[in-house]
Amino acid sequence: MAMQNEPVVEVTETEFKEIVGNGHKLVVVDFFAEWCMPCLMMAPIIDEMAEQMKEVKFVKINVDDNQELSEKYEVRSIPTLIFFKDGKEVDKAVGGMDADALEEKIEELLKN
Repeated sequence: MAMQNEPVVEVTETEFKEIVGNGHKLVVVDFFAEWCMPCLMMAPIIDEMAEQMKEVKFVKINVDDNQELSEKYEVRSIPTLIFFKDGKEVDKAVGGMDADALEEKIEELLKN
């Protein structure tokens, strides 16, 4: 059985700072927890978006392992997606989203 590669990687706070500050056109950060059912339901949607949208960088932050970062960005419930452009937070989505809603939001942010 072939291993499926994981396009969206879980990062540490240090890696997060490097990626967000690296001048990517758009970075989508998924704040999640392994025990969170809506987070687990969002994971394949985010993986699919990462495969389709090569110009966008997708990463995951485990809120249990990165509490300071979660507090800094006021993550109060999960899943929370935070969108960064040029190192700055430009939008936030709290709760689960379907693929169409996520794609629409990303397209909108890429235009601005």
